Amino acid sequence: MTSRERVIKAVNHQEADRVPLDLGASPVTGMHVSTVYRLRQALELDPPGTPVKVVEPLQMLGEIGDDLREALGVDTVGLQVPVTNFGFRLEGWKEWRLFDATPVLVPAGFNTEPEPNGDILLYPHDDRSVPASGRMPKDGWYFDAIVRQPPLDENNLKVEDNLEEFGPASGENLAWLKAEAERLYTRTDRAILANFGGTSFGDIARVPGTALKHPRGIRDMAEWYMSLASRPEHLYRIFEKQCEIGLANLEKYYQAVGDRVTAVMISGTDFGAQHGPFISPATYRKLFQPFHRQVNDWVHRHTPWKIFIHTCGSVRDLLPDLCDAGFDILNPVQTSAARMDPAELKREFGSRLVFWGGGLDTQRVLPFGSPREVTDQVRERLRTFGAGGGFVFNTVHNVQARVPVENVLALYQAVRRHGVYPLD
Repeated sequence: MTSRERVIKAVNHQEADRVPLDLGASPVTGMHVSTVYRLRQALELDPPGTPVKVVEPLQMLGEIGDDLREALGVDTVGLQVPVTNFGFRLEGWKEWRLFDATPVLVPAGFNTEPEPNGDILLYPHDDRSVPASGRMPKDGWYFDAIVRQPPLDENNLKVEDNLEEFGPASGENLAWLKAEAERLYTRTDRAILANFGGTSFGDIARVPGTALKHPRGIRDMAEWYMSLASRPEHLYRIFEKQCEIGLANLEKYYQAVGDRVTAVMISGTDFGAQHGPFISPATYRKLFQPFHRQVNDWVHRHTPWKIFIHTCGSVRDLLPDLCDAGFDILNPVQTSAARMDPAELKREFGSRLVFWGGGLDTQRVLPFGSPREVTDQVRERLRTFGAGGGFVFNTVHNVQARVPVENVLALYQAVRRHGVYPLD
C-alpha cells in the first residue's frame, strides 16, 4: 500500500496495512530544528556539523527532508507557499547557529545580529526601518511576537484594520502551488496536507501581524481575547469579511491544485486551555461556527479534501459543535489536558472525527520520560486511536527542543513496530 492510499483509508475511517505517520506536513505537526539535527545525526543521515534548514522561524521548526521521511516511514508531505510568518521568503539560505551552537540554515531575511542584551530580533519583510515584530530571548529556542498595537480609539474601530493580511491570492502564489502540488503528487506517493491560510478565524498566532510593517486594529493578544466578550459584534464583522475573501481564494486554490490534496488545514485557532475551553460552546456557536460552516460546506461540496482543524487544549466541550461545523480531522488531540482521555474521545467521537495527533504526550512523557515509557504510551495510543482506522499518528503538537534523542528514536521505532494492523 502506498503512503497516499494509507492516509486516504485512515481519513475515511478504514484500517490500512498500518497506521499512517505524519511528521512535518504542517506547522503544527513538525519538530524543532535542534531536535531534527540530533535525530539526523543519530540516524547517520548527515556528516557531523551538517546544518538543517529552519523552515518556520516563529517556532524554529526544522526541515523534514525526503531522506528523513524515508528513514522514519512518514506518509505525508505539506503544501504551502514558502513565505514565513514574518513575510520574507524561504530562500537565500545562510549558515547560523542556535544559542546551544546547533548549526542551522536560515533564510536571507532572518536577522543574525544579536542585540546588545543578546536577544535576536526579526523584522517584517526584513525591513529594519520599522519596529521589530519578533524576539528570541537570549538563550531561547523560539520567537515571541512583539505587540505593536497602536492606541485604540474605541469609537473608531475599523473592520479593515484587522484584514490587512488577508487579500486575493496572487498569481505568483497560485502558480507556485500548482507546480508544487503536481511535483509532490507525481514524484512522491505521499498524501498532501495543504495549508493555504486565510480561513483561520481569530488565530492568535496571526493576530499580532508579525508580517505587517505597521499593523493597525486590535493586535494585542490579550486585547483580542478580551474582545471576544467585549466587542463580539466587531469581531463578527471582521470574520464576515475574512470569510468572503477566504471563500474566493479557496476556489482559486482548488483550481490550482485540484484533487491532488488529501486534506486541508482550515483552522489553527486554539480554543482550549489546560483545564477547559476558554470560550463557551454558546460563544463558539455564535461567533465562529457560522464561518466555519460556510468554509467547510464549500470544501465538502466542491472538493474531495478532508478538513483539518488544529485547536490545542481541553476542547471536549466544543467537539460536538466542531463536528456539526463540518470538521473531519482533529489535531493535536492534547490528551494531557482535562477531559481529553484517549479512550473516551475514540468511543464518543471516533465515528465522526479522525484523530491526527494524540500519539504521544509532548508535555511530560516525551521530554521527561524514559524510552520504555515512550514506547509504552505509543503502543497504547496506537491501539486506542487506531482501532477501526480514523487515526494518523503524530505527537501532541510539535516535538520540542531539548528532547532526549533516545526518546525520539524510541518514538518512531515504536510506531514502526506496533503500528501494523492487526494492532498488537
